[in-house]
Amino acid sequence: MSTILLTPAQWAHTEFASATLGDQRRTNRLVKMATQLAENPGGTLPQAFPEWKELKAAYRFLDQPKVGWEDIQSPHWAHTYEACCQPGEYLLIEDTSELDYSFHPAAEDLGWIGNGRGRGLLLHSSLAVQVSGWDGDQRPVGTVVGLLYQQCWRRRGPAKRRRETWRQRVSRPRESQRWVAVLERVGRRPRTCRWTFVGDREADFYEPIERCLRFGVDLVIRGYRDRVLVERDEHLREAIGQAPVLGQLIIELRARPGQAARQAQVEVRRMALRLKGPERRGGARPELNLNAVEVRELAPPPGVEPLYWLLLTSLPCTTWEEVRRVVGRYTARWWVEEYHKALKSGTQVEDSQLEKAYRLESLIAVLAIVAVRLLNAKLLARACPDQPVEEQSFGPGALAMLEAKFGRPQGGWTCQTVLIAVARLGGFLARRHDGCPGWQTIWRGWHRLMWMCQGLELLKSISRRCG
Repeated sequence: MSTILLTPAQWAHTEFASATLGDQRRTNRLVKMATQLAENPGGTLPQAFPEWKELKAAYRFLDQPKVGWEDIQSPHWAHTYEACCQPGEYLLIEDTSELDYSFHPAAEDLGWIGNGRGRGLLLHSSLAVQVSGWDGDQRPVGTVVGLLYQQCWRRRGPAKRRRETWRQRVSRPRESQRWVAVLERVGRRPRTCRWTFVGDREADFYEPIERCLRFGVDLVIRGYRDRVLVERDEHLREAIGQAPVLGQLIIELRARPGQAARQAQVEVRRMALRLKGPERRGGARPELNLNAVEVRELAPPPGVEPLYWLLLTSLPCTTWEEVRRVVGRYTARWWVEEYHKALKSGTQVEDSQLEKAYRLESLIAVLAIVAVRLLNAKLLARACPDQPVEEQSFGPGALAMLEAKFGRPQGGWTCQTVLIAVARLGGFLARRHDGCPGWQTIWRGWHRLMWMCQGLELLKSISRRCG
C-alpha cells in the first residue's frame, strides 16, 4: 500500500529511520522533523514547529554542514530502488527545476539562476513511476514509487560558456552530466523488470543516450538537434518528414502560462535511423541505432504554436500500438513537472528564511520527499480507486473525523473516497462533473484534517486531566 495512506509518524519512520547520520539522536531528530513537516508543510519552520523547543532542535539539526543531501535522502533512494527491482515496467522521468531565493537577500552562498540575476539552487530529480496499465489511448497509468536519485547544487561564478573554447568545455565537469547519472550509481537494471528513461529536449545529446544503452535501459527523449544520419544525404528532420504517416492521435495538452488546456490532433510518422557519433576528446564516439517518432499537429488554433515532437527511442516501433505507447510514455513527463509544482506550491519550499545555503539544502532534502507523498495523493485515487483503506494504517482518528463530517461511504473507505473526502476539506466541491481533485486541494484538506485531529487529541487530554 502506498505510504500516502500512512500516518505522518509512520511515514516518516519508514522514509528516514534508517538514515546513517553518525549519531542515533540525529536520526531520531530527522524522523521527528519529517513528521512535523508532513503534518504542517508551510515552507517556514515556525509554521511546522509551533513549540519553541521543537523549533530550536530543528534549527540545530539543520546547522550541521556534515549532514548532507545524500545522508538524508539515501534511505528513500534505497526503498525506491528496491521497489523498482520488482517485476513490471518503470518510467525514470528526469527534469531540472530552479529554486528561487532572490527575494531573501540575507541568504548566503547561493548560486546564480535564470539569466544570471536571480539567486538560488538547482534541483535535478529522477522520479520513478510504476506503470500499472495502459488506457484506451495507450497512455501509461501508474503511481509514483519515489525518487531514485536527486541532485542539488549551486552555480559558482558567472556563466563561462561564451568565454570557453570547445576543448576547455569538454575537459571540465559540466551540469549536463547530471542526466541519467542515476544509472552510474545503481548500475544495470534487473532482468526481471523494464526501465524506460524519459527526458525533454535538454537531454538530447550523446552521453545520456549512450549511458541508457550501456546499462540496458530503454529511452524516450524529445529531440532538439537536427542530427546527421549515417549513409544518408538528408538530416533527421527532412528524412522523417518523408516517411509515411502511420495514423492520427488526439493528445491532451495541459494548461501552461498564457495557454489554456486543449486537445491537439496530430499525425504520427516513424523511421529507424543510425546516428553519427560526435567528436569527443580521444576521437569520435560509436554510432547509435535508434528509432525516431515524429508527432506533428495538423490544425492548431489561430495564434498558437503547433505541437511538434521528435522523439528518439530505443523501444520497438514495428506496430501502431508500439508507436502509440512511445508517444504515451513521453506524455507521462507531466508527472515530474507536477512533482516540482508539489515541492514549490505544496510544501512552499521557496518560502524558507534560512540564511545559509547548506541549511536550505538539508531542509529541501526532507521537503523533497514530503512532495513525493503529496503528489502520490493525487495519483493513488486514479490508479487504485477501489483499494480498501485500513483504519489502523490511515489513522482511526482521521477516518472518524472524515466520517463525522461527510458520513461513511456506502462501500466503505477506499483510496478514492478517502482522498475525495480529504479534498472536500480543502475546498473541493465533489460535484458529478468536477473530475478528480488537484494535488493542491488534496494537500490543503490534509493539512486541515491534521489540525482537526490534533485539536481533538488536545481536548481529550484536557478532559482526562480534569477527570
